[in-house]
Amino acid sequence: MGLFEQIYNDITGIEVNTSSAIFRLLLSMALGSIVGYERKTKGQTAGIRTFALISMGATLAMLISIYVPQEYLGLKNGDPGRIAAQVLSGIGFLGAGAIIQMKGSVRGLTTAAGIWIVATIGLAVGVGLYTLSIVATALIMVVLVQVEKFEHRKNMGAQSRIIRMKIDGIIEDINPYKSELLKENVTLVNVYVEYDYAEKFTNLNLFVLSKDSTDFIALFKSLSSINSTRSITLANQGDI
Repeated sequence: MGLFEQIYNDITGIEVNTSSAIFRLLLSMALGSIVGYERKTKGQTAGIRTFALISMGATLAMLISIYVPQEYLGLKNGDPGRIAAQVLSGIGFLGAGAIIQMKGSVRGLTTAAGIWIVATIGLAVGVGLYTLSIVATALIMVVLVQVEKFEHRKNMGAQSRIIRMKIDGIIEDINPYKSELLKENVTLVNVYVEYDYAEKFTNLNLFVLSKDSTDFIALFKSLSSINSTRSITLANQGDI
């Protein structure tokens, strides 16, 4: 039996040995790095190093989980999944750390989901499911790259916003504002109006649903041209 054939048999066997352990760690590092690279290009804090370490850590936990009963208890008597089972519950803390809540807007959900699934890929590599792990990583990249492009093309993912305007005079007809919003494909959900009769101005709060592609600069210009406008601001629903 040649050296390469021996190595191949080692890495494809069910028992954990030095050759298979090293190969699985290297593979999990590569797969985790691929997902981490995509996340880093999107400006996320969790990048190549984070995802590679998560994947390798899950693989190592799986290897230890298999090795302990293999060497000390026998595979029939031990539980190869006991140590590895704690990975998925423990990885939730890292996922929570990737989620940022800021003024009512939540960011990082996709990265948190990526952390969780990369950990499961690491477990799959650790148990020897190489093909499944590679296919799962490819599917992750399809979701993160191609599905995102599809969402942008279809202008999916409307967000709740508040357009706050301070307008000179008492404004009783808001139909012109509705028309300008419709031109930019912004949906008006609700309106709150506050009149200051002493100072003669109107606080107009427009609760809207807008797409990521909405050009708010152009929208603000058209809205402010309807009546004399002192100020106009954009806020999230959580700011009110």
